This record gives sequence, structure tokens and C-alpha cells, in this order.
Amino acid sequence: MSDLFSSGSADASEFHRPLADRMRPQNLSEVVGQEHLTAEDGVLGRMIASGSLGSMIFWGPPGTGKTTVARLIAGEVDIAFEQISAIFSGVADLKRVFESARARRMSGKQTLLFVDEIHRFNRAQQDSFLPVMEDGTVILIGATTENPSFELNAALLSRARVLSFKSHNEESISVLLSRAEEMEGRPLPLDDQARQSLIRLADGDGRASLTLAEEIWRAAREGEIFTAEQLHNVVQRRAPVYDKGQDGHYNLISALHKSVRGSDPDAALYYLCRMFDAGEDPLYIGRRLVRMAVEDIGLADPQALVICNAAKDAYDYLGSPEGELAMAQACVYLATAPKSNAIYMAYNAAMRSAKSNGSLLPPKHILNAPTGLMRNEGYGAGYAYDHDQPDAFSGQDYFPEKIGREQYYDPPERGFEREIRKRLDYWSRLRKERQQR
Repeated sequence: MSDLFSSGSADASEFHRPLADRMRPQNLSEVVGQEHLTAEDGVLGRMIASGSLGSMIFWGPPGTGKTTVARLIAGEVDIAFEQISAIFSGVADLKRVFESARARRMSGKQTLLFVDEIHRFNRAQQDSFLPVMEDGTVILIGATTENPSFELNAALLSRARVLSFKSHNEESISVLLSRAEEMEGRPLPLDDQARQSLIRLADGDGRASLTLAEEIWRAAREGEIFTAEQLHNVVQRRAPVYDKGQDGHYNLISALHKSVRGSDPDAALYYLCRMFDAGEDPLYIGRRLVRMAVEDIGLADPQALVICNAAKDAYDYLGSPEGELAMAQACVYLATAPKSNAIYMAYNAAMRSAKSNGSLLPPKHILNAPTGLMRNEGYGAGYAYDHDQPDAFSGQDYFPEKIGREQYYDPPERGFEREIRKRLDYWSRLRKERQQR
């Protein structure tokens, strides 16, 4: 990597630039952690080799090099580079950029427009890119940490290729730290365990790893080597990458739900604790646990719903942090309970039938007849009171005559539903016997 201090013309301001800024790669071969895109056989490598660029959306976590790669692409193919942020820019800024790009195009020069946080633009602002993308005024590269499928217009997405940037792994963070040590001309004052802790604290964010390294160099006295415990005291800690209204939130609740459904209590506890650690509202988690109880367990273990509601009440009573343990208990109970989605599937099937069959009248024999007119119309005629029948079961039909009898609930032979299956099979036999009489 080129040394930004090697030039004799570098002024003193270089020494005050953050380490992460001074270490920005000077070409695509120096980009770490995104080789699936930047390598010779990667998407960007092939695109640059062909000399033909198309509009793109860079989607990935913070600190993975989206801005740097966009700037380097412009340099590789020798086109003008414009950068704006959707956070600080408005319609006037977009018009100015588009006018400048049109002027360049008239002189035969293309413009690569990089829009950081493009998802922050509203729908109308996103639509304003469409004509300048279509006529070649700009090659758009938009960067976003949010899922483009949810945050960007379909029309914009149809004109751009989505490229996924990956979080840094331990290997790529280690490479960045080694480069930082080379640039600074000194090792990080950390023992092996502390160095691993630093890598974990970076949480896949390359820029964060370099910021943390800079803090450590500032804090260390001459000859001092930090242990893992001292490291955490020095840098305090970095909050997990998690936004309760965005992708991190939905990713973790999805992982929690699927771990419970997959009967893995250890994974479920891990994701539960990840959400607690990130500051998620425990009552939101409680509501999701209730949903898991009715969607994935149901009557296979009727106590699941009871325990989840009890956990919510326990949290209301105890507060934090003691109340979180009740949530953990409910989480483990759900993960270890027998699983059944029979109620979930039955509800959906019944709802489809209810919507498709309209306002059908129930059979008259199960309708009340409080007036003479209704009795004359046959309301209530022939109704058999089940408690007066053998086995407290009449076997009468209760569906509207037009659709006949349907079956929605099909319990598996697991957990408590094994007993329910026996009852339903028994009643089915009785119904057939009585209908044949």
C-alpha cells in the first residue's frame, strides 16, 4: 500500500487525518474483504476490464468499502467522479449535479455519480435519477446499508445491478490492522488475546477497526501492552451494528424465530441475547415469543402460550435486568417443545374458504328460532343437543350446505396433538356410523 507520508510535498494536515482516511486504498487490488467483487474474475473486475460500466447499487454493512470502491472505479476507467449524500442533499443539489454531468457529456466525458445512503431519498427523488440514467448523463452508483428490495423504487432497481458487500471477517480485519501497523511504523500494544478481542469489537466494520486501533495507540503509555480486559476499559466498547427499525432488527428476530422453530435452544438463546445486548425492547421480544408459541407449537403443547404470557407478565413485574431471565426461560421452552403448525395452517385454510365462499347461511338446524316466523322457516328444526347424545357427540353437519364438510385442522401425532388426533379420528368414525343409519 502506498505511504501517504512518503511525498515531500505532504503538508502537516496529513498527520491530523484519521487513520482510516489515510489508509484508503489507492487501487482496487488493495481493497480488502470484497475480492468476490474486485478480483480479476469478480463482477467489478470484469466490468472494468471491458471498459463498460453500468449503474449499480452497493448494498452492505458500514465500513465495508462502498465509497472507496466507487471512487476507485471512476479512476480505473478515467471518468469524472461526483459524490453526494442523500442525508445532506436535496432537489437543488441533484439539479446542479445533473447539469454538470450534461455539460461533461457534451464534451465527451462521462460522469460517475456516487450517492451515499441513497435509501434516504424519497420516492420522488429516486425517480429523478431515471431519465439521467437512461440517456447516459450519469452512471449511478448508490450505496445503502438497507435492503434495496424494500427501500428503493422498483423502477430504479430495474436499471441498476445490486452488488452485495460483505462484512469483514477476522482475516480481513487482521490484514487491515497489519497495514495500519506498517503505516504507523509500530505494532499495536496488545497481547494476542487482546488483539482477537479488538477484531471482535470491530464487528465486521473495517473503518471501526482502524478507529479502535487509533484509540489504542493514543491511550498506550510507552512500553505498555494491553490485555483483553484493559483493552475493553480503554475503548469501553462499541455498540453492536443494530438498528431497531431496520435490517439488523429484522435479521435477528428472523434468526431467533427460525432457531426456535428448528428446536435449537442454544442458537435461540444466542440470538435472544444478541437482541437484548443491542437494546431491543424486551416486550417486543415477548410479543414475538407469543407469536412463535401459536404459529410453531400451537396445541402440540398448549402450555407454550401460557408460559410466554407469563414471561411477559414476569418482565412487567420485575423489570430489567431480572425480567429478561423469564424471557429466556420462555425462549428455551419454545425451542424444546414439540412443534406443530397445524393451527397456523388450519387458520389460513379456513380464512381462504371464508373469503372465497361469501356470506353463506349456516344450516338452519343450528340457527336459533326466537320468533314464530323463523320456526316456520325451519330454523332450529332437527337440532340434536350434543350433551344429550351418547359420548356427548351428535355427528351433525355444521358447515353451510353449499360447501359441505371441509377439513382444515390436521394435527400431527406429536405432543398433546397426538391425543387430539385420537379424539378427531374417534369422532370421525362416529359421524360416519350415524350418517349411515
